[in-house]
Amino acid sequence: MNDNSPLAEVLRPASLSDYVGQDHLVGEGSVLRNAIGSGQLPSMILWGPPGTGKTTLANIISQTMNRPFFNLSAINSGVKDVREVIEKAKGQGLFSNKGKPILFIDEIHRFSKSQQDSLLGAVEKGLVTLIGATTENPSFEVISALLSRCQVYILKSLEREQLEALLEKGRIKLEEQLNVKISIQENEAMLRFSGGDARKLLNNLELIVRSSDSEKVIVTNSAVEQCLQNSLSTYDKGGENHYDVVSAFIKSMRGSDPNGAVYWLARMIHGGEDVKFIARRMLILASEDIGAANPTALVIANNCFQAVSVIGFPESDIILSQTAVYLANSPKSNATYLAIKKAKALVSEAGDLPVPLHLRNAPTKLMKQIGYGAEYDYAHDHPDNFVSLEYMPEALSGTVLYEPQQNGRESADRDRLKKFWKDKYGY
Repeated sequence: MNDNSPLAEVLRPASLSDYVGQDHLVGEGSVLRNAIGSGQLPSMILWGPPGTGKTTLANIISQTMNRPFFNLSAINSGVKDVREVIEKAKGQGLFSNKGKPILFIDEIHRFSKSQQDSLLGAVEKGLVTLIGATTENPSFEVISALLSRCQVYILKSLEREQLEALLEKGRIKLEEQLNVKISIQENEAMLRFSGGDARKLLNNLELIVRSSDSEKVIVTNSAVEQCLQNSLSTYDKGGENHYDVVSAFIKSMRGSDPNGAVYWLARMIHGGEDVKFIARRMLILASEDIGAANPTALVIANNCFQAVSVIGFPESDIILSQTAVYLANSPKSNATYLAIKKAKALVSEAGDLPVPLHLRNAPTKLMKQIGYGAEYDYAHDHPDNFVSLEYMPEALSGTVLYEPQQNGRESADRDRLKKFWKDKYGY
């Protein structure tokens, strides 16, 4: 490593004992550490925020297990590159006693379907152990056939104590490299700007120290803010500002402000954000924050997602803007979001309560004889297509999960529920 290497690269750990964070995965007795120790390493997807150690962990796994290691970046690689690397890995695997080669693919979420398809055969046949790294939810970004053949391990942002330990390592290393004295008198701003990203933390420390022409560098919150203020206006798809801008975009739509929504949308577009990432966030908001108040919002958002996936930039700008304005102007309700949240908590608390007999399916004669489906009354045989039956487990009778809110659509829901279920649910 030369003296000009970034501090984060200089301090990149080479063993699990030096690795900081992710104790739930690589701590003593943890699932991934046990897999490494046993030599039975599955193909995997490492999913987590930037700077949490995904690339480092892949390298450490390879070195610890003494496996051949091949590295591809999804940004710069095509199907041809994937196939060439697989052929090389296959050759090494056949003529090496070191074990199955590891193929590491950084930002695997950027691979197209055809690129991911090209990996399938090698993973399926066991020619390579795939380690993919992603900051995006693999359920959306990795094809199901490949995802089903991989374990997904979730990495977490580093805790304050871990970041402080890294900061101290960085201070010592920079003092040694640059022959300066560094005093970190305050670290709140450093930690805040890092956003739990170890790489960003060390890069910021290095920037502050190298920006000083003094032989003694004093790090305070104000000094950090002054040095880093210019970087705050940039949009870093892999950093803290990325998540701040996305948060502002979502909150503007939730807060019914189309002006704010379009502004933050433009910031993301200008910063080169992935078009599907933006559309997917609006798809989630359409259900979570609008829901039953305007069910058409989900249809619009889904159509937006499908359209921009086909069209791409720059034409998608217009579609994204139209959808963001529509969602911002739509009536809001999180009633259905709260309902499923309550229901899931209830299931966890109450366990698997039995289905009432009258609601059970009765495909056989025996099931009918023992009461399956008995006393079930077909709603369409009654006025208003309604009949009062018990549709909850007996132990939960009368439990209210869906509470309609005060908006046109859900007010109508409440009136209808009051007409049918006032005595049972108290609407």
